[in-house]
Amino acid sequence: MQFDLSDEQQMFRQAVREFAAKEIAPNARHIDETGEFPTETFRKMGELGLMGIPFPEEYGGAGGDTVSAAVAIEEVARACGSTALAYAAHMGLGSAPIFMFGTEEQKQRFLKPAAAGKYIAAFGLTEPHAGSDAGATRTTARLEGNEWVLNGAKMWITNAPIAGHIIFTAVTDASKGKNGISAIIVPGGTPGLSFGKHEPKMGLRGSVSTAIMLEDVRVPRENLLGDPGRGFNQFLKVLDGGRIGIGAMAIGLAQAAFEAASAYAKDRTAFGKPIGAFESISNMIADMATGIAAARLMIYQAAWLKDQGRPFSQQAAMAKLFASEVAEKTCRDAIQVFGGYGYSQEYPVERLYRDQRLLTIGEGTSEILRVVIGRHILGGFVGN
Repeated sequence: MQFDLSDEQQMFRQAVREFAAKEIAPNARHIDETGEFPTETFRKMGELGLMGIPFPEEYGGAGGDTVSAAVAIEEVARACGSTALAYAAHMGLGSAPIFMFGTEEQKQRFLKPAAAGKYIAAFGLTEPHAGSDAGATRTTARLEGNEWVLNGAKMWITNAPIAGHIIFTAVTDASKGKNGISAIIVPGGTPGLSFGKHEPKMGLRGSVSTAIMLEDVRVPRENLLGDPGRGFNQFLKVLDGGRIGIGAMAIGLAQAAFEAASAYAKDRTAFGKPIGAFESISNMIADMATGIAAARLMIYQAAWLKDQGRPFSQQAAMAKLFASEVAEKTCRDAIQVFGGYGYSQEYPVERLYRDQRLLTIGEGTSEILRVVIGRHILGGFVGN
């Protein structure tokens, strides 16, 4: 068994880490305080070929693999959670479905500019009445001549108002239930699209998450992604891959918190010695290191399985579940190591704790993921 990254992957990790340290980390606090989207950062990421890592070069990508994409997301998250969320959503949700299910024309028209970093992409799934129960989608798309006409509302859509294209799930045949849901690509700026306010979130404040209103949004018939009625099955497959990205993001945030807590435990003294000399502190640091190491192996395994073309749904669910919960404990304990200082915005662990909180919710809540894993193990009756 081989547990090391390849030489190429290790060099890639170092390159992304250096870029993140120079271009992303110095702005992380400013982005959190102001909610500004880091447009210039994404322009530079596009120039470096980071915006389409797992996609072939003929479609604007870097011709890399899922493991490398996970490495990149981890390193970006280690520097800034807001940037990492927008990045993971662009690559795993806004771009991947077109590569997985799109026609050649759709790949050239939409995937190529997105993967090349010409614009950022988004995926419109969640609705006011359809979160974990995504099969309850109410947005509709009816065919009028050679055009799809979309009406409805989405919410919590990352990158929505700045996206060059958004992939929407919509009901195209209400009589078929979940089998009547399709996916349709809508270019940014299409008449009838409007957006809500930039949500004032607890964390990840620099990632743009808004509601979307669709009022008679018209797009060509050929913007249907894949076969009609296959949207529900499509987004289940998309979410499997997206969970690897969110899990990698969790590792990056946890790694940053662990590094900050470890450094502080060495420098801060109490009762005449570094606080890291006390077992209560050293035990927390040890648990952080152990959890992060285990989570990283699980994420890389799921990514590797995907790259091998093997089933990875269960592994992705397990890895995202474990990594996100490890990140929550790690960031919480990092604040505890800092004590009162950890509660202050002067230190990064306060921001890291707020940023990681979404990760047990987005891309499948911990509760839903446990149902998914149980169904893989015990059969489809679990949760029904």
